[in-house]
Amino acid sequence: MTFPDRLLAGYRGFKDDDYPTERDRYLTLAEKGQSPETMVIACCDSRATPEKIFGAAPGDLFVVRNVANIVPPYRPDSEYHATSAALEFAVQSLKVKNIVVLGHGRCGGIQAALDPGSEPLSPGDFIGRWMDLLAPVAASVSQATSLTAAERQTALERINVRHSLTNLRTFPFIPEREASGELQLHGAWFDIALGELWLANSETGDFYRAD
Repeated sequence: MTFPDRLLAGYRGFKDDDYPTERDRYLTLAEKGQSPETMVIACCDSRATPEKIFGAAPGDLFVVRNVANIVPPYRPDSEYHATSAALEFAVQSLKVKNIVVLGHGRCGGIQAALDPGSEPLSPGDFIGRWMDLLAPVAASVSQATSLTAAERQTALERINVRHSLTNLRTFPFIPEREASGELQLHGAWFDIALGELWLANSETGDFYRAD
């Protein structure tokens, strides 16, 4: 079994070209640790990379990615909660000042949520249970027959961002820091085809294109 050639070639390019220009930054990060001001909760989709979209350097962003950039509600129990654990670490330990929920166009998870009978969402697998977090909202959007399939898809992608912002505020340490001015929550949606970033108005929830 051999390591993927494409990844090795990319590493060599990084080591020869990128690392020398960022060497001091990496040494500082290694010595002093990370102190990013922003956490981004994004989708696993390979086409929507937060570091690329925001032009971030090493150490700038604390990123957690999952299927469909979903934030589950606060639910401490004996199960494993990767997204919630990352959120707790970012806010409680790193003391980030911003949390951005970043959705994107043509999201496969959202498409599957709108068509729950499709593969790979069988009732007993991990993806199916994960997307159940959106089931009530997805059902409502699916019933909007006046919208085209593409319009329903975009609508749910953006509603999901607002839904995740709502769920963020169920974590007790989030509203506490919002109230004190230590933390701000933001919603965003990225159009893969056009390379456009849309931001959610904090008061109305409407999305507007960033300049």
